Amino acid sequence: MAHHYQPRFLLLLLLFLLFSVNSVVSSVQQPPKISVADLAALSAMKDSLTDIPGSRFFSTWDFAAPDPCSSFTGVTCGFNGRVTILSLGTGLSGSPGLAGSLSPALSNLTQLTQLILFPGLVTGPIPPQLGQLTTSLRVISLTNNRLTGPIPSSFSTLPFLHTLDLSSNRLTGSIPPGLTKLPSLKVLVLSSNELTGELPVTVSAQLLHLDLKRNKIEGPLPGLPSTIRYLSVSENSMWGPLNALDSLSELVYLDVSMNRFSGPLPTSLFLNPSLTSLFLQRNNLSGGLPSVKVNPTVQSYGEGSIVDLSHNFITGEITPLLAGVETLFLNNNRLIGSVPEEYIKNVYDGTTTTLYLQHNYLSGFPLPQGSTLPDTVSLCLSYNCMEPPVGIAACPASGGRQPSRPQSQCSVFSHRGSSD
Repeated sequence: MAHHYQPRFLLLLLLFLLFSVNSVVSSVQQPPKISVADLAALSAMKDSLTDIPGSRFFSTWDFAAPDPCSSFTGVTCGFNGRVTILSLGTGLSGSPGLAGSLSPALSNLTQLTQLILFPGLVTGPIPPQLGQLTTSLRVISLTNNRLTGPIPSSFSTLPFLHTLDLSSNRLTGSIPPGLTKLPSLKVLVLSSNELTGELPVTVSAQLLHLDLKRNKIEGPLPGLPSTIRYLSVSENSMWGPLNALDSLSELVYLDVSMNRFSGPLPTSLFLNPSLTSLFLQRNNLSGGLPSVKVNPTVQSYGEGSIVDLSHNFITGEITPLLAGVETLFLNNNRLIGSVPEEYIKNVYDGTTTTLYLQHNYLSGFPLPQGSTLPDTVSLCLSYNCMEPPVGIAACPASGGRQPSRPQSQCSVFSHRGSSD
C-alpha cells in the first residue's frame, strides 16, 4: 500500500520544490517598487515641466503604473527602488524638448547621481537645493535652455561632482570660488551665458576640460591645473599676459581668442607635441614668433592641425616654427621679410592647405620653379610689401581688393622695424 502512494508523494514534493524555487527567483528578479519620496519628487517635476508641442517625453509618466522605474522615460532606479539617473527630455533632434521650470523637489531624490536636462525652453533659476545631494550627485548637465540667475554657490559642497555643464543658458553673476576647488571635478562647461566678474583665483580642481567661452568674464588668467587638456575662454573681456599657460603641458586644444590678452607669445605653447589646435587671434599680443629649433620628432603638427595668430601685433620675420601646420592664419599682423621656404614647400605639396598672410609687411614669397598650386590649397598674400605672384588670389572678402601696400607704408615700417 505504501509503495502505491510513493510516486504521488514524490510528484507532490517535486511540485512544491519547483513552486518554492520560482517564488525565490521571482522575488530576486522583480525590483522593489519606487520609494514614496521619489515618486512624490517625480510628480512635482511633472507639475513644473511640460512637453513643448511635438514632444512626447511625459507620455509614459503614468503615476498609476505599477513600476515607474521601468516604465517612465528618462528614469533609472537602483535595486533599492531609488532614482539614480534622471534625464529630462529625449535629446532627439526632432524633439523640441520641455518648457517650464525646475522644481526644488529634485533635492528629494537623495540618491540621484546624474541629472540631465536636454535642450528646450526651461526657464527660471537652478534650484540651489541640489547642493544638498552631497553623497550622490556626480553629473549635472542642464544645457541649451533659458535658465536664469546665478550658479548656485551650494554646488561648491558637492564633493563627488565630476561634470558640470550649464552651457547655453542665460545665467548671470560670477563663478562661485568654491566650484573650482571641488576635489572630483573634471569637466566644467559654462559657455554661452552672461557670467561676469573674474575667474576664481584658486583653481585646485584637477580639471581636464574647462570651457568658459562667450561670457562677459574679465581679468587675467589665474593659475590653472597642469591636467587641463581642453581650455577655452574665447569671446570674453579678459586681459593680461598669458604666463599662466606655461605650465599646461597636457593641452590638446586651446582657445583664448577675442579677448584683450597682451604680451609675448608663450614659447611653451609651441613646444607641446599634443597641442594641435591653437587659437590666439584677435588679441593684443606682441613680440615675435618663437625662433626655437624644434625637434620634428617632438613637435610635428601634421594633419588636422590649426594655428590662428591673426589680428594681433606680432612683429619680426616668420620663423620656420609653424611650417608643418595644416591650417595657418598669420594675417593682420606686422610681420616683415621673406616667407621661409619651408612654408612654401608645404603649400605646394599640399601639407599646408590654408595659409593666410595678408595684411602684413612681407616682402617676398619665392616660388619654386615649375610648381603649380594645388586646387585644395587656399593661399592669400594680398596687402603686403610685394606684388602677389600671378595666379595666387584665394583671399577672403575681408582681405580687401588692394594687391599690395602703398610703398610709403612699407618704407616707414621697414625703417622702424619691429618697434612699430
